[in-house]
Amino acid sequence: MGVSTAQSGGVMPGPGRPRGFDRDAALRAAMYLFWEHGYEGVSISDLTAAMGIGARSLYTAFGSKEELFREAVALYGSAAPRPMDRMRTAREAVEAMLRQKVDANLDPATPLGCMVVLAATNVTPDNTHVRDLLAELRARDRAELLARLERGRADGDIPAGADIEAVASFYLTVLHGLAIRTRDGCSRADAQRVVDHAMHAWDSIAAPAPARSIVQK
Repeated sequence: MGVSTAQSGGVMPGPGRPRGFDRDAALRAAMYLFWEHGYEGVSISDLTAAMGIGARSLYTAFGSKEELFREAVALYGSAAPRPMDRMRTAREAVEAMLRQKVDANLDPATPLGCMVVLAATNVTPDNTHVRDLLAELRARDRAELLARLERGRADGDIPAGADIEAVASFYLTVLHGLAIRTRDGCSRADAQRVVDHAMHAWDSIAAPAPARSIVQK
């Protein structure tokens, strides 16, 4: 038996939204579901139950499962604080980014971990564009971190010869690893110790890259 349009996430026309429909509340409920179970771990029936609407109303209000997911990801991103913007030095900005993310990942009022890291790690070939969406958002985060590190180099709190690409790669790897550790239920103290050690490494990671010796033949 073939998969129905509602099950596959395709677009289905339908009647208007139910009376008293709160679109913002419904979107937030969908966000939490995608955040906890991932894109492919959530069915249309899961969504309608959490959002308190029927399948036709879901498609009328949001277009498709994928469009609903995109809106949920946008809502997730809009609610995230941006501590890097407030810090005086690049080091302080990176530490604030990591510590804030630990607190957000372990907030008891929300699912554990980071939605942008975890919600579409493994998908079927039909949904690679969903995985690519989150990869693009992570690439945007990397670009923002690189811009902050570049500003730190211009301000003099990062040495002129530092390899900021390597600095960004290291701290984003820590950030994304923390998303998995917190999803696994590690304690706040354990996660903050990881940040402690990562920041202890700052001086060596952000040091000028060693000059390459020229071998005479």
